[in-house]
Amino acid sequence: MKSSSLLGLLLILLIAAPYICGKDIHATIVYDDAATQIAAAREEADQLWITTGDLKRATRFEVKPQGVCRDELCFPLPKARQQEFLRKEQSASWFNITAFAALVHQPVAHDATLATWYFGLRSDQRQGLSSLQAPGFTLPDIHGKPHSLSDFRGKKVFLVTWASW
Repeated sequence: MKSSSLLGLLLILLIAAPYICGKDIHATIVYDDAATQIAAAREEADQLWITTGDLKRATRFEVKPQGVCRDELCFPLPKARQQEFLRKEQSASWFNITAFAALVHQPVAHDATLATWYFGLRSDQRQGLSSLQAPGFTLPDIHGKPHSLSDFRGKKVFLVTWASW
């Protein structure tokens, strides 16, 4: 009888370990260059968990059945990894904003002394070389006939580029 009680206690500790190891903090989140004070956040192994209400207040994103959404922009959460992003408790639903940042290729800087988390531009916000839209251009084919990229709008185009500098 004692071994089954001990086994049950160990099982409870294993399940509760992530909650026990984390610490409740007051945090400042800087998102889209706006600072938001979060009164009840949790830091667990360099991961920041905030309530879903604070997620909406700090980022304007909200958790919906189709994913994490803001206006028409929506990022689906991988079904097999839901526990990395969401945690439901009796008092609140918690969201791992740092795991979400990794999912959307968003850099994060953390100042532990000031409990401040800065979230940079997501991959969909960055311009320049990481853009998925090619600039308009016109080039001749091997027979000298000019072709513009816009001539192929609506068709699949495979571009091969290189640089020698």
